[in-house]
Amino acid sequence: MNQEKSKSIILPLIIAIIGISFSSIFVKWSDAPASILSMYRMFFASVLLSPMVWKNRQQLQKVTKKTVLFLFFSGVFLAFHFVLWFSSLKYTTVASSTIILALQPIVSLVGGFLLFKERTTASALVTMMLAIIGAMMIGWGDLGLSQEALLGDLFSFFSVIAVVGYLLIGQTIVKQLSHWIYSFSVFSCATIVLVIYNLVTDVSFTGYPLKEWGIFLLLAIVPSISHVINNWLLNYVNATTISMSILGEPVGATFLAFLLLGERLTAWQIAGGVLVLIGVAMFLTHQQRRSAVTETYQLEEKTS
Repeated sequence: MNQEKSKSIILPLIIAIIGISFSSIFVKWSDAPASILSMYRMFFASVLLSPMVWKNRQQLQKVTKKTVLFLFFSGVFLAFHFVLWFSSLKYTTVASSTIILALQPIVSLVGGFLLFKERTTASALVTMMLAIIGAMMIGWGDLGLSQEALLGDLFSFFSVIAVVGYLLIGQTIVKQLSHWIYSFSVFSCATIVLVIYNLVTDVSFTGYPLKEWGIFLLLAIVPSISHVINNWLLNYVNATTISMSILGEPVGATFLAFLLLGERLTAWQIAGGVLVLIGVAMFLTHQQRRSAVTETYQLEEKTS
């Protein structure tokens, strides 16, 4: 990546971080059940992606029965991710919930080891432990606030496991299809799962005030723009670099929660949050360096 391209991605990356940071604020503003928020977010996002799917409709011919099955289960995990995370925001602070979400790369590494026997190094394990200790400090601080806040932390952590499941299933499928087709398919499957969930649990689909419908749309538009920007950025940077933006979400979301919601943090929670961010930053930096060394070695092997 040349210097000109490096400079050109800074503004889009900042916009993506700001957009994703607003997601938790919209959820906090809403009084609708978490499963309804999740369902309408996925539904409206699917509708908004429809024009691009139609434009790339020739790629639908590549979709096999096996791919459809993988897309469906990817959608199942994504649906549960949103239900769990939106539920967490009903119980705990934006800061606690989003900082725990920053553990995603670490949980992903654990999942990769269990499913694909992917290996890591001792230094990476140390940074993982640092981040986990920070997350435990956040939970301990929330326990001092209320048991409900701790429940919110647990929901947030389980939502991380769900989103990692979604990513692990989709990491090969997304290479076979346009990201427009992939996103639309997974969002649509998640919508179907959430419709069934709301029917089974007897949650009302209608009767919400205009303010709630505005929030449903905002959730579908603003965070989705961030995902589209990140997909575009993959043309210029690798996935690990994009993952670094995960660290920007809890910072941005916490600042917005302070300004718009009046949320405060205890000193113990702040210390835990700092540990999580430092641990994840060190972990991602280590992974990026390791990846660069591997790519250099492979290149030398090919040229020798």
